[in-house]
Amino acid sequence: MKSTKSGYTQLSGGGATAGGPGPAAVTVASSLRRRTRPADAEPPHAQRGSVYRSHLVFERLWPAMRDDATLAASASSLSASASWRRSMLMTSHYQNSGDPWMPCVNSRLTRSELPPSNGYLMIEANGGLNQQRLSICDAVAVASLLNATLVIPTFHLNSVWRDPSKFGDIFDEDHFIETLKEHVRVVKKLPEDVLLRFNHNISSIPNMRTKAYSSPNHYVQNVLPKLLELGVVRIAPFSNRLALSVPLNIQALRCLVNYHALRFAEPIRILSDDLVGRMTKKSLLTGGKYVSVHLRFEEDMVAFSCCTYDGGWREKTEMDNARERSWRGKFRRHGRVINPEANRRDGKCPLTPLEVGMMLRGMGFDNTTSLYVASGKIYNSEKYMAPLRQMFPLLTTKDSLALPEELAQFKGHSSQLAALDYTVCVQSEVFVTTQGGNFPHFLMGHRRYLFGGNAKTIKPDKRKLVLSFDDPNIRWDQFKQNMQEILHHSDMKSIAFRKPNDSVYTFPMPECMCQQDGMI
Repeated sequence: MKSTKSGYTQLSGGGATAGGPGPAAVTVASSLRRRTRPADAEPPHAQRGSVYRSHLVFERLWPAMRDDATLAASASSLSASASWRRSMLMTSHYQNSGDPWMPCVNSRLTRSELPPSNGYLMIEANGGLNQQRLSICDAVAVASLLNATLVIPTFHLNSVWRDPSKFGDIFDEDHFIETLKEHVRVVKKLPEDVLLRFNHNISSIPNMRTKAYSSPNHYVQNVLPKLLELGVVRIAPFSNRLALSVPLNIQALRCLVNYHALRFAEPIRILSDDLVGRMTKKSLLTGGKYVSVHLRFEEDMVAFSCCTYDGGWREKTEMDNARERSWRGKFRRHGRVINPEANRRDGKCPLTPLEVGMMLRGMGFDNTTSLYVASGKIYNSEKYMAPLRQMFPLLTTKDSLALPEELAQFKGHSSQLAALDYTVCVQSEVFVTTQGGNFPHFLMGHRRYLFGGNAKTIKPDKRKLVLSFDDPNIRWDQFKQNMQEILHHSDMKSIAFRKPNDSVYTFPMPECMCQQDGMI
């Protein structure tokens, strides 16, 4: 038995499990344990934090939680709750020492007449909204490296996301082309004479498959010669195909694309701006400021995480079926068995809506907090969302904030719906991320870029969270203290600079921001 770099355990005769809708890893363990224990039974001698007992903790703490809110309301302006609202939701996005960090992309980019193009670059973006976003930004960077003309990227119809949207359905094509015109040529489609050379068959154009995180030199040495020879190349799939650390001007170009060129299409912009306005009006108790939560408890995420909750055999059957639909036998290969207890201890399990609510109430967010929940279709929504609404009666989603007829044009298009959530979350006073993935990573970077490098983000340490959630005897005052410590630890990481293995899309400082009065 040996461990792989991705954190999986590999048994003889089997490989490590990889891929899926998020970063949650699957831990492999003894097959005997998996076969003999009933789905709703607790593991023998379970380590603390191994088992989902959050619903039991909530039952114990709810009376004290409710009394706490009542006491705070009766104490009015003298209460700790009112003081918290002033300090947490009634202040600016950032409180830096010294000058705030400001965007300074233009000073990092050179402007000169573009030399003649070496040919056309085509790429295929895959995944959800922000995976597509990453691919587009990197494609522009690669086109610049090759002095190529970029053809507006196509989107792969993913088996999980199942969204047939085209580039122009999500992003403003004309704005994209105009914003980049001084740095990279972009066209909407291949010219007819180029298509004719390949019999109008895109698959006949050579696919220059590249490894993940390839260096700029790889593209210059291996892709450019073929581009010069044929006048066009394509790269599919194109996801994470450019190194994280590249020259400063290329990083700045990535930021120009991500934060300025990739403007959402007009129908998305109009509705999302309306939703932000409505959310602001609903947040009168906190000066128009609200908290947004990215909740990853959709069926596919729960299934891929291989974590167990409190649904017993019904949950097990539904999750087994979901894994089979989306990943066709990947989790049933010989020698691989799931260890949900280890996954939970390691902080790899998606937080339930109930757990998110308990965490926020413990951190000091009371029942007058306006909460916007960004998510797809929540697994077993009626059961898991009820306690969150109980704790936060001012909870709102895009489905409750928008009229059915307003959302009708976006139904069946997960990336367009995610774009609505993205915009409302960007403008929130506090953003809460509950699971890894491209959505929170891009959103944290975008908020840093817009709000002086230090937007309020809560990224809890779930390895510590589960210890409190797995203690049915914990008292409310101790629970609150634990949550405050987790909040403090998260706050310490609010201002962060990109390290060599970090993404500039999450950490735009210092390559794309300057501590000065810089303007784009």
